[in-house]
Amino acid sequence: MHKNIGSALALYPTPLVVVGVMAEDKPNWVLVGHLGIIGHDRIMVSLAQPHYTNKWIKENKVLSVNIVSEDILKEADYVGSVSGNKVDKSGVFEYYIGESGAPVISKSPVVMECSVDDIYETPNFESFILKIDNTYVYENCLNENGKIDYNVLKPVLFEFPTYSYLKTGEVIGKCLKLDK
Repeated sequence: MHKNIGSALALYPTPLVVVGVMAEDKPNWVLVGHLGIIGHDRIMVSLAQPHYTNKWIKENKVLSVNIVSEDILKEADYVGSVSGNKVDKSGVFEYYIGESGAPVISKSPVVMECSVDDIYETPNFESFILKIDNTYVYENCLNENGKIDYNVLKPVLFEFPTYSYLKTGEVIGKCLKLDK
């Protein structure tokens, strides 16, 4: 039997990402666990309003969404634990500037370079609606058809209620083909 636990966010876990944005002449990084897909070419990244990063996203209108793998989890966790208002996080990751002008983490296996399409505000949050401009993928994370192979990628997941990082698991079936 179900139990009503009130208005609880129950869509976790989600992929863990680091958002990169240029803050004047150097990159700034922030760890993000509030994100979503809103179409085949749009995603949403939601940040608390006081974040230092928000100012630069609104000013530059471009950012990178870097999927976190276990290889960069320690650094990703760090950039989520300190504020860009107080700490220069520009040297935490090796990076390059993507085609749209956003900083891209060199060690992130999949990165989406995005432009701001809209900003949706809710109490205490700014949700950035983003158009995917470019997607950079390590070649070893692509299958024979040139698509991302998540069995190789194995992104780190974030589970909000317990603030835990999770490993992705095994494939248990193929979508829309379980009855075949």
